[in-house]
Amino acid sequence: MTPFHGSYAPEDVTFLLKPAAVALTEVAEKEALIQSGARHYSEMLSEERLPDTRYLALYEAALARNAGRLKRDVAALADAITARPETARSCTIVSLARAGTPIGVLLRGELAERGIDVAHYSVSIIRGRGIDRVALAHIAAARGTQDAVFVDGWTGKGAITQELEASLADGSTGFAPFLAVVADPAGCASLAATSEDYLIPSGILGAIASGLVSRSVLSEALVGEGEFHACRHLTEHAHADQTRAFIAAVAAAGPSGAAHPGWSANIAAASRTACAALVEGLMAEFAVTNVNRIKPGIAEATRAVLRRVPEAVFVRDRDDAELAHLLHLAAQSGIPVEQRELGNYRAVTLIAQAGGAE
Repeated sequence: MTPFHGSYAPEDVTFLLKPAAVALTEVAEKEALIQSGARHYSEMLSEERLPDTRYLALYEAALARNAGRLKRDVAALADAITARPETARSCTIVSLARAGTPIGVLLRGELAERGIDVAHYSVSIIRGRGIDRVALAHIAAARGTQDAVFVDGWTGKGAITQELEASLADGSTGFAPFLAVVADPAGCASLAATSEDYLIPSGILGAIASGLVSRSVLSEALVGEGEFHACRHLTEHAHADQTRAFIAAVAAAGPSGAAHPGWSANIAAASRTACAALVEGLMAEFAVTNVNRIKPGIAEATRAVLRRVPEAVFVRDRDDAELAHLLHLAAQSGIPVEQRELGNYRAVTLIAQAGGAE
């Protein structure tokens, strides 16, 4: 299989994905198919529209505000990884496409600066379908399995963590489900820099901050035996690509000296309890029977507005600069926004119930 780097520099990441011509499905149709159970979400993609001028300006403001913090947090992850016996000399970063990819690129740079023998692959993991075992076998053949660290940007409510653990539980791949993230408001990562739900700029921009690569796709029509999960390579958006500019901006930023919540096993345990209480409370209040309709966290709430059909957006503070982009999207689409207490989270999106689905 031909190495594929998206719009990243080849040394930054190798995507173990299969670029394919994926037919696009209109958002409302996709929502109905998902909720009815007729199709799995991973079988469909909707068009990724480019951000308008106002949204891009809000992204740039967030990048200016948070690049130093993100640099510091990624450096903290690098320090913690080099302190582990398994990854003290070498580390194979396995980022979870696609939100983990920009973080994996930044982490690769930090580890290389520390003299670590580091490689970075990005692989597909799909809720309800598992991780791409063909991709893992490729990594195992090239690098072994002992120094692997799975990397994502954040935890929402822990669904991907659970998927990773379930995918590797039988031990057949040789990989351990060690997951490192920047922000862990759900309290379910193996390692994190912070428990705070803050705006990681790449998380609100989609393909144009992630190598022009779409969310991964898995269907029999696109993925044959022995092939990687599929994706779209959105070369049509090359003129608007922010991928390398994002990496450069974080790399050039002065690390933030501001005090922010850290992370520890005890903090994670408390976060886990708070996350479960929030999700259960919202499900009870809004008569939600499918937990996948609740999308907590800034990035998850944003992606739900961009890719799904929301019923409402909840925010902890309407005046929070971290949420300006989300309020802009909600206003554009006429989605009601309610300010309320959200515990660890700054924002939550509630997906609308499609007709006849639960």
